[in-house]
Amino acid sequence: MSQILLFFGAIYGMLAVIFGAFGAHALKKVLTEEQLKSFETGVKYQMYHALVLLIIGFNIPQPSALLGWSFMLGIFMFSFSIYGLVLSDVKGKKLRFLGPVTPLGGLLLIIGWALLLYTISQTVHG
Repeated sequence: MSQILLFFGAIYGMLAVIFGAFGAHALKKVLTEEQLKSFETGVKYQMYHALVLLIIGFNIPQPSALLGWSFMLGIFMFSFSIYGLVLSDVKGKKLRFLGPVTPLGGLLLIIGWALLLYTISQTVHG
């Protein structure tokens, strides 16, 4: 699982830099201030959690699959649904079905953090 976490951490980190630059340069001219803020929120959360994946992958010898997938799917559902909502809104055809995906992704991220807390507590007390 560690190798998968490291792989996804690197991919998500790289994409966060690309999307951040895209938002700051190309999208700045076409997005409203509110849309740009939402897009930046997606990028920030993606980068924060990409770093978490790398930290887990490098420091927890055998992380549980549930821990890893909570973060990996949470990142995808949270950040990428925000990108989809913002970009589709710019085109005038907002993909409303993505609206409920964002909080589900957030819930998975919260579950990931809870599982990380549990994993750490087992390591310290185990």
